Amino acid sequence: MNNKKSSQYFLFLALTASIVVVYFIAKPFLGVLILAAVFAFLFQPIYKKFLSFFEGRESLSTFLTTLVAIILVLLPVSLLATQIFKESNQLYQTLITEEGGFVGSIENTVNNIRTALPIPADFPLDLGQYAERGLETLIQNLGTFFSSFAKLVLNVFVFLTAFYFFIKDGNKLKEYLIALSPLEDVDDTLILTRLKTAVSATVKGNLAIGLIQGVLSGAGFAIFGVPNPFLWGAVAVVAAFIPAIGTALVITPAIIFLFLSGNTFGGVGLLIWGVTAVGLVDNFLGPRLVGRGMQLHPLAVFVSVLGGLAFFGPLGFLLGPLAMSVCLALIDIYSSLKSQEKKVA
Repeated sequence: MNNKKSSQYFLFLALTASIVVVYFIAKPFLGVLILAAVFAFLFQPIYKKFLSFFEGRESLSTFLTTLVAIILVLLPVSLLATQIFKESNQLYQTLITEEGGFVGSIENTVNNIRTALPIPADFPLDLGQYAERGLETLIQNLGTFFSSFAKLVLNVFVFLTAFYFFIKDGNKLKEYLIALSPLEDVDDTLILTRLKTAVSATVKGNLAIGLIQGVLSGAGFAIFGVPNPFLWGAVAVVAAFIPAIGTALVITPAIIFLFLSGNTFGGVGLLIWGVTAVGLVDNFLGPRLVGRGMQLHPLAVFVSVLGGLAFFGPLGFLLGPLAMSVCLALIDIYSSLKSQEKKVA
């Protein structure tokens, strides 16, 4: 009996040590692997259509699905991130070397307000300083992402390889995890179903709406003459998750800038654009995109996006809300299981 217990303890320690070692081995690619798993789940319907069309040829169907993912996800994201990095660098250099411009115009307005209202002279309203700090942080994060071309290529290669095998062997991995879990198979299936619902609702709901609002905001900035439209469009994506305020936090200063620059037509046009094309996205597309899936509270989305960006870097924009939704789904499942146990007792 003692020998059996000793063997079990040794096995537990060896398993724990091996898990820790494997974690540190996979840690550099952990975010990339999670993204690959998420996108593999989202692209499963496309894979199944290819599989049906090519009469069960898994390798060909998986290859074509991976090719679609490259065209729809990797190429647009790479081009957009490169453009944002360039524009943030240009704007940062402008702020530290030149007077005037976007921030200068807003600061003139702030100074006029300070003169008209009884605001203390030492009250911090240095928008230029805040803008410089924000851009410096953004450049550092994106610079780290682009700093090593070899590392970037390696991350893309790991993503595509993991995506390929998650698509092809996803069901086998699911069955393996269910067999390995100490829970009942019914409970395992329930957990996986709820997690799929949470991931689907997060990506197709709040994140999709935020991305659409950011893209529409960037398009409006480009149409009506706001400098660096890609950069401000990216900022609008993050602002879209702020409860009650949303993209107005970015669009309103842009409208003020256009009016102060003498571009009255652009200011009026962007105002109309912001109210119609951007502001009504939530009302019309929200219910259709989110559907009846598990929805995160706007405050939870806001905190998870900002916290994800701080913790994961650029990938945190997606990983933060996903981690939050998975955590809430697990809490909900745990509560359901506890309720079932009480009923049985």
